Amino acid sequence: MKHILLAVLVLLGLTAEAQNTKAQLSFEKKVHDFGSIKEEGGPVAYTFEFTNTGQMPLVIHNVRASCGCTTPEWTRTPIQPGGKGTLKATFDPRNRPGNFNKSITVSSNGQNATEILRIVGRVEERERTVADNYPREMGEIRLKSAHLSFTRVEPGSQKEATLGIINTSSQAVTLSFNRVPSHLRIAAQPATLQPGQEGEIKATYDASKVNDWGFVVDQVYVLVNGNQPKDNRLSVSATIEEDYSSWSPQQLANAPDIQFSENNFDFGAVKQGTVLEHTFKITNKGKSDLILRKVRTSCGCTASKPDKEVVRPGETVNLAVSFNTRGRNGRQSQSVTIYSNDPKKSTMLLRVSATVNP
Repeated sequence: MKHILLAVLVLLGLTAEAQNTKAQLSFEKKVHDFGSIKEEGGPVAYTFEFTNTGQMPLVIHNVRASCGCTTPEWTRTPIQPGGKGTLKATFDPRNRPGNFNKSITVSSNGQNATEILRIVGRVEERERTVADNYPREMGEIRLKSAHLSFTRVEPGSQKEATLGIINTSSQAVTLSFNRVPSHLRIAAQPATLQPGQEGEIKATYDASKVNDWGFVVDQVYVLVNGNQPKDNRLSVSATIEEDYSSWSPQQLANAPDIQFSENNFDFGAVKQGTVLEHTFKITNKGKSDLILRKVRTSCGCTASKPDKEVVRPGETVNLAVSFNTRGRNGRQSQSVTIYSNDPKKSTMLLRVSATVNP
């Protein structure tokens, strides 16, 4: 028993001695508080100092910040026992008003292989300019965005959306719109903006006039005093889909259920210029008719219409997909989006892929 105890003590002593011969990363402080800083003041920095309190040379392998707003710089050469090094952390407060708490993870060959430093503080928001509030410039006016989004619109319904504008010129300007599709009503309120006056573009989307499903984008052109300023295109988007949130459990139980033979198909390695073809099988495993509303493909991929657009319960139809590899090289992936009246899977994505060799 004494021999066993002696062996254990010797082993522990050897382990402790081995650990003591390692490098040791010791920071003077691990947290720095910048206090209150101004956003317009630009980046601020603090230098953490450390010492190698071990018995072997210290090497910092990597330093990783938790945010792209923080940039670390550190001593990269080996630090001898008793030697000192630094780690400088620079924080950019631009567009980051409010409190911040950022971590910096330090990896080394020291006995304490990972250390975490922190920089904290509060960014005082700078006074916002007209360009901040209205970043998109169109001649004499500025807009909050070049994109007017209606988000989701139910089929057959109408929905309104607005977009803020301001007249940044020294003269009154009158706004009008060109190439407006029939399902969209759009006007500026007020139509004439005085110098420095704010207003809004107000639009109404009529989904009953749109024979489409899913994400739909239109382009409208803004006229200022009857003229077309530079970059005067305004994108208008809507996602046309049914809202099933109010359906009862009974309605959902009796709904169609779209199922696919597979969601992904890989053609493997193919020769460039080959036209690849694959047929997906679509089955309705629900209790009511499945309506295939729309099939949309990504660039380079085409899909024929399914055999039938109305699929009875238990019925299966084919969806043929082809992919032309001409002009392509390397790993390729194309998608096919299926829009249907399945309340749980109204939008489904199929994918075909291949490795194209010259």
